[in-house]
Amino acid sequence: MMTVHEVSKKTGVSIRALQYYDRIGLLRPAAYSASGYRLYDETSLERLQQIMLFRELEFGLGEIQAILDRPDFDADRALRQQIRLLTLKKEHLEELITLAKTVREGGNTMDFQAFDTKKIDEYVARAKAEWGNTDAYREFEQRHSISTPEQRQDEAAQMMEIFRAFGAIRTQAHDGEAAKALVRQLQDFITAHYYTCTDKILYGLGQMYGTGGEFTENIDAAGGPGTAEFVKHAIEAYCKR
Repeated sequence: MMTVHEVSKKTGVSIRALQYYDRIGLLRPAAYSASGYRLYDETSLERLQQIMLFRELEFGLGEIQAILDRPDFDADRALRQQIRLLTLKKEHLEELITLAKTVREGGNTMDFQAFDTKKIDEYVARAKAEWGNTDAYREFEQRHSISTPEQRQDEAAQMMEIFRAFGAIRTQAHDGEAAKALVRQLQDFITAHYYTCTDKILYGLGQMYGTGGEFTENIDAAGGPGTAEFVKHAIEAYCKR
């Protein structure tokens, strides 16, 4: 058995994230100590590894939970997909390294093919299509398929503007009118551009924003330190209205 601190040190997953995974039922500890501390066994670590693999495939936590809890979940197939994805990323990095060396040595600097991630993007899309089983995900995939890269980039920038606005009020009450207005704006934006964002989905997104990792870092980069945590609490207050 390993404690939550030991699992965090071994895997690189933050203690806060592990605690959150427990709360939402994504990764339950195998047992609890007499003092109430979470304890994890080898089976727990195998599930955590699967969670991390699907995170690499850019699945949300709710989608990962639905996939892992499916009766027909095929761990071997998931691993084969992950190996293929990592191989594609490795090839991409090698191409970038080769280009960088060429540029450093005074070679051709007008070759931009090394920056093309089309094969990686297509593979991720296919893998997600195989595993995706929620109405929200299918709606997202449909919209994604008809949008251009420029549109997607613009949408991402607009969402960051909303988080930047959250950052400007992050010292105010998270259940105040200003915060509520921004949460409504965020929910409406997601519905308009990605998928129908119900209060249940919105709540899950808020928890993910404040869990740590890439989402938290990006939101805090847009709005300043503590913005992601503020958004999380603002969404919680909004969904309890």
